[in-house]
Amino acid sequence: MVPEVSATAARLKRPSWKDPRLLAGILLVLVSVAGVVFLVGSADRTTEVFAARDGIAVGERLTEENVVRAKVRLGDTESQYITAESGLPEGVVAVQRIGRDQLVPRASLGAVDELDRKPVALSIDETLPAQAVAGARVDVWVAQPDARNGFSEPKLLLSGAEIAEVTAGSTALGSSKKTVLMVLVEDSHMPALLGAQANGAKIAVVWNPGGGAK
Repeated sequence: MVPEVSATAARLKRPSWKDPRLLAGILLVLVSVAGVVFLVGSADRTTEVFAARDGIAVGERLTEENVVRAKVRLGDTESQYITAESGLPEGVVAVQRIGRDQLVPRASLGAVDELDRKPVALSIDETLPAQAVAGARVDVWVAQPDARNGFSEPKLLLSGAEIAEVTAGSTALGSSKKTVLMVLVEDSHMPALLGAQANGAKIAVVWNPGGGAK
């Protein structure tokens, strides 16, 4: 008579370390734990990068005086910013305005000869709107002097010019106040603007909330 094989005994058989199913299970657990550790480590990882101290104008070089260091979590976007580890790049200027406390993006930097706009100082007699601050856009209107010692009808010269800087000025005798507005002007518009200034034209600016230059 052939003895009966017990199903219960087969189920209670101790698994061997060479059992491929056991090894696969252990491997899955290890991979899962490693993934969790990596994600937690990545979430807590900070990078020291540069940020603008008080704002960096177009054409301005990066120096230790106009930047500060900040530790932030950037993740996959780290390569888009200037890190303290890489140091401040040499031979480049801001080709876009970098606002106060804004991280310095690599895309905002370039060589001097890449600048397609240059700052021009405009002396404005009228009170400027509160929105006329660095980084804002304004339309520049020009009224040329006429033969009657007056001025002709104003004409739009620049549309959506970006303000680089605003400073309070005064006349030579200090009797009246002026505002000196630095606006960024493309080379193609430079002759018309400089010619208007040389002819003693009256220049006014109007805040352009629409933004970009045309």
